[in-house]
Amino acid sequence: MGISTHILDTALGRPAAGVTVSLEQLKGEVWTALNEVSTDVDGRCKYLLPEDAKLETGTYRVHFATAGYYKALGLQGLYPYVEVVFEILDHTQHYHVPLLLTANGYTTYRGS
Repeated sequence: MGISTHILDTALGRPAAGVTVSLEQLKGEVWTALNEVSTDVDGRCKYLLPEDAKLETGTYRVHFATAGYYKALGLQGLYPYVEVVFEILDHTQHYHVPLLLTANGYTTYRGS
């Protein structure tokens, strides 16, 4: 099992390709970097957790670097980045954490 994400730019009605996404895990009181990837042409990161890492219960954070995405489009976004913090309660399940994005807002949820 693992962690995945995708970004849909709801204002433009298309996937947000080329967004840098990083994954961290909270260890004690310190965030530990696990991986950094970019969304593909479909706005997806199918494998946020590195192949050699095991999914563990705990608290994770996904950082979406949105400023570069909007700059490439010639737009000014309100949020230079979005961070989503969530808990893994069952390491045997897959966790999909998508982002619905506009230049002036965002929504996230647990997907499948």
